[in-house]
Amino acid sequence: MREVGRFTLGHGTALGSEREQPVDSLWVNKIIGYVVNRQNNDGGYSFCQGTESNAQDTYYGLAILDLLKVPFPNIGRTVKWLRDFVPQNHYSFYYVYKALRLCGQDPDKKPKTFLILSKRFFSGKFGAIHVYAEVASEFEATFMITELANMMGVEIDRKKTIDWLLSFQNSDGGFGVQGHSNLNSTYHAVASLSSLGYSVKSLRETLAYVRSCEKPTGGFTVTPASYPPYMEHVYYGVSTLDLLGEHARYPEKTAQFVFSCQNSNGGFARSDLGISTFEDTSYAVHVLRKIGRI
Repeated sequence: MREVGRFTLGHGTALGSEREQPVDSLWVNKIIGYVVNRQNNDGGYSFCQGTESNAQDTYYGLAILDLLKVPFPNIGRTVKWLRDFVPQNHYSFYYVYKALRLCGQDPDKKPKTFLILSKRFFSGKFGAIHVYAEVASEFEATFMITELANMMGVEIDRKKTIDWLLSFQNSDGGFGVQGHSNLNSTYHAVASLSSLGYSVKSLRETLAYVRSCEKPTGGFTVTPASYPPYMEHVYYGVSTLDLLGEHARYPEKTAQFVFSCQNSNGGFARSDLGISTFEDTSYAVHVLRKIGRI
């Protein structure tokens, strides 16, 4: 067996390329244990032990280890699993493509597939809006497609896409359809605009909206009047501020909220009462890094 920081990888775990070792901290090593213990024999990952590997968890698992500067276990198996995976939509394509890049691979995963998906996506409109209650953000798909287009060098109509996104900026500075702003949609709109080359730091009304979602008790909420904060909203808030050239006003309180969501298995949940997921753990690690706790 071989140690990573104070965490010992189990039998049969092969390490990938050499990386800087993680912060020597118990809570960091618990995160590492949570992730590597949920890698399947095929090299992919699933946040729920005993279930099949999936593209989203594989990406988030790798992203967490990468943020903590930890070598990827069984990287050869992971790369094979990713290359064998057949994306069915832009979501799975996004996670597979980004995961391969984290593994240091040239993601030559059927660029024609992306071209077809992107053409469908921008056909007739310049983004896709879903207003179903369970959809977290109307502009998440736009965010993924524009980021992928940048990474793959695929040309899209940037001006029309920018104009389309800006048409959903509301009087309060936030973004959302039908005049209703929320932090999730605001983050994905701002991140998309940034990917498209728009000067997002000029969006001063948007900054005011994000600040209105920031809580002196720590974290962010999906709308100014909402409570309590949840992990994804904290991530979107801190990340949007970063894009706008700003920082969280209450880093200590925000760190306290994030740490309150870490479970005994090392992973982080959406709240202090939830189950751990790779997505929430990735958000937590990103936030803690942005506010200087890692």
